[in-house]
Amino acid sequence: MSNENLRFSPDGEPRKIFVDIDETICFFPNKRLYDLAEPSHENIAKINKLYAEGNIITYWTARGSSQPDNKERLSQYRELTLKQLKEWGCKFHFLELGNKPQFDLFIDDKAKRIEEI
Repeated sequence: MSNENLRFSPDGEPRKIFVDIDETICFFPNKRLYDLAEPSHENIAKINKLYAEGNIITYWTARGSSQPDNKERLSQYRELTLKQLKEWGCKFHFLELGNKPQFDLFIDDKAKRIEEI
């Protein structure tokens, strides 16, 4: 399959790609404190390339998922996360937070680790 064919879903539409944030495009030096997250510019470049190829990029994070009904807290997480994504040069269409289930392992036929991109 050529790289050109990977840009579109089976129905010919641009692919919708969901990307985790923490431990995917940023990492933590010690404790998981979101305001101390350090970007991985190499990984961000991989996602930006997918964006440039015409894919629909949604960053989907568990930030705020432990308190999904706390609107003020979700707003703070959203503000911080949008600021970080902008500062890090991330290109994307959508940001989803507060609705990602917490899990230890995600198994899916369409899943890839950032190292595989």
